[in-house]
Amino acid sequence: MIVLTGAGRAFCAGGDMDWFQEMIDDPSKFRGITTDAKRIVNGLLEMEKPIICRLNGAAAGLGASIALLCDIIIADERALIGDPHVKVGLVAGDGGAVIWPQLIGFARAKEMLLTGDMLRASEAVTMGLINYAVPTEELDAKVDELVGKILANPRWAVRWTKTAVNLVLRDIANKVMEPAIAYEIASNMTSDRQEAVTAFVEKRAPNYTGE
Repeated sequence: MIVLTGAGRAFCAGGDMDWFQEMIDDPSKFRGITTDAKRIVNGLLEMEKPIICRLNGAAAGLGASIALLCDIIIADERALIGDPHVKVGLVAGDGGAVIWPQLIGFARAKEMLLTGDMLRASEAVTMGLINYAVPTEELDAKVDELVGKILANPRWAVRWTKTAVNLVLRDIANKVMEPAIAYEIASNMTSDRQEAVTAFVEKRAPNYTGE
């Protein structure tokens, strides 16, 4: 059994603007991290041990993908989750296109991925994106409850049930990740990508040209 959580106030809040600018200035750095993204997605799906996500704070972009690729997601009700890749001029290539449609259907997934909006944990529960949203002081107790229920069952029955369920997700990841990451790499080199980062840093509305 694995409990995956974040250190500090956020679970995994995504990349910062200095790092984004480095990727624009030197696209080879961006290409260099794509293997890591694939490893993360595939590793979570191939892991036989059950993984409970203790979503203690904001999860954005790849951070949201990591949370949603876990087997059970239990969130602090104050946490936010979303995939705002498009807001910074990027394709949601590092897992978002894989897992969101499987959890909430294509229509809602496309709405969330194309707007880049963040969801409150309570909204995510209602949508079926995550399992539970609880008050901060109840988060650990809820995680412990689910851990106890799973550990009370025979180990290999649990592990191989997860493995069987994830077979379809692994097939989807194998089909989607390569082209999605290729599109993300391409989007990193557009003019609108630079404008998105510059506008954020300058705290102004972006002026996109479609290029």
